[in-house]
Amino acid sequence: MQQVQGGDVYTGRELREMFTAATSWLEKSVPDINALNVFPVPDGDCGTNMLLTLRSTVEEAYRAPDSDASEVAQAMARGALMGARGNSGVILSQIFRGLAEELGGKGSFGGREFAAGLTQGAAVAYKALSHPVEGTILTVARDAAVAATTASAQTESLCHIVDAAVSAAKESVANTPSLLPVLRQAGVVDAGGQGLCVVLEGVLQYLRGEVEQMQYRQPQVMSSGLPNVSRIVQLSAEREEPYGYCTEFVVEGRRKLDRDKISSRLADKGQCLIVVGDEKMVHIHIHTFDPGKVLQYGCSLGILHEIKIQNMDDQYRGFAEMVESQSPPASVATVAVVSGDGLTQVFQSLGVSAVVQGGQTMNPSTRELLEAVESVAQDKVILLPNNKNIVPTARQLQGLTRKKVRVIPTETVPQGVAALLAFNYDADLKENVSIMKQASSAVKTIEVTRAVRSAVIGKVKIGHKQAIGFVDGKLASVGEAPEEVLLRVLQGLEMKQSELITIYYGKGAHRSEAEKVVGLIKRDYPNVEVELIYGGQPHYHYIASVE
Repeated sequence: MQQVQGGDVYTGRELREMFTAATSWLEKSVPDINALNVFPVPDGDCGTNMLLTLRSTVEEAYRAPDSDASEVAQAMARGALMGARGNSGVILSQIFRGLAEELGGKGSFGGREFAAGLTQGAAVAYKALSHPVEGTILTVARDAAVAATTASAQTESLCHIVDAAVSAAKESVANTPSLLPVLRQAGVVDAGGQGLCVVLEGVLQYLRGEVEQMQYRQPQVMSSGLPNVSRIVQLSAEREEPYGYCTEFVVEGRRKLDRDKISSRLADKGQCLIVVGDEKMVHIHIHTFDPGKVLQYGCSLGILHEIKIQNMDDQYRGFAEMVESQSPPASVATVAVVSGDGLTQVFQSLGVSAVVQGGQTMNPSTRELLEAVESVAQDKVILLPNNKNIVPTARQLQGLTRKKVRVIPTETVPQGVAALLAFNYDADLKENVSIMKQASSAVKTIEVTRAVRSAVIGKVKIGHKQAIGFVDGKLASVGEAPEEVLLRVLQGLEMKQSELITIYYGKGAHRSEAEKVVGLIKRDYPNVEVELIYGGQPHYHYIASVE
């Protein structure tokens, strides 16, 4: 890597090493990604397919002169095309194709070229599908590319640009259930999108010089809980017809290949058709009931390579059995009170059984809480109010239902998140109450909002609409801008022992401003990991946890 004014310059060797690190990082999360795989078919192989695609990509990269970025990028695109597996693997190969197109003729590259490559990769991936679906790896690729491009207008640092792409990818993955109903019904995020997020995260860790530390870490999968297996079975049964065969192969053409013509000829032969490549070689992926006819047509075009045929009905049954065997015993349910679409998705990804909409100025009634408790199948329920004004109402439920209801008196959203993270599926009700209480008390909560009226708290005068910051419910700072107050509150805390700051930005906050704050926090506290998540909560511009 050469240093130049405003940024760094990278060679082909470093491009190859970035994705070598990303491959190792993805490998660690393959089982978790497979467990999320419910679209387009619940076959549980998305993580495996993406890993095999990446391995082929990197293997081919090692055959290219590593001093030339263009040659390595072209080799990676070729390796990805030849080794692509499944929907997500083929789409991933197109992202590499776009990157290769952008780096064509360039011996080296910097942050802006890489950002442009991600943008071109997302565009190529969208064009590869005749019917692109939002809420998938496509959406995550586009959102990451947009963030990278925005960041590249402010800095040439590849590390900072990829950091922005990773943050946007995480937010995009968390949002996939709101875009794709089948994900929301199964209670998971998109597997391919999660896989791409992990890949970009692996690249980022390489750029930060953390390759050695990666062996001691584990990727964070956005939806750590397993899908609702009974819901998956129900969704599958609603289809009535079988899934058929996932058929893939590469055609080396005897003459000039026309991708549009091939797509047209195969359009009525099955579902999930993807035809990618160039005039000399194309990769075909299709879900069909008659792979023989598809292969016969492929033979008429040229020589076939990398032929793979898998019975998706067998894959589905194996996936359903795997999810069912790994699903924790459903002896204790959790119910949480949450406000904001982003925060709702966060709690759902953590495996909460039911969510009641409510929070500051939106306290749910006893009836609403009771209905949520009665809606879950379990007769033992842990309730997380996540607001001090809701705790008394929650405690009234015990006498209104035959179920055993225990209230963890969480007064903030971060306390509720900490409690859910500590939930042990193998533990009984009493033990879970104990460990969840302990976990919720270990996190500090920062809340930043605006004053609805002038007031005096202690010796502090607060003006109408001034930004005010609280730490665990106690006033800590007053200022004009919410971002200024958030930074000031952090400065007043003992941060030496802190390891993670998670910031949820609400409806009143702009992502661009939130990202600036994250950058300043990382500058001031370089040893602390900072996560930015869209919460969508009303009233509070920012809710943050410090652990």
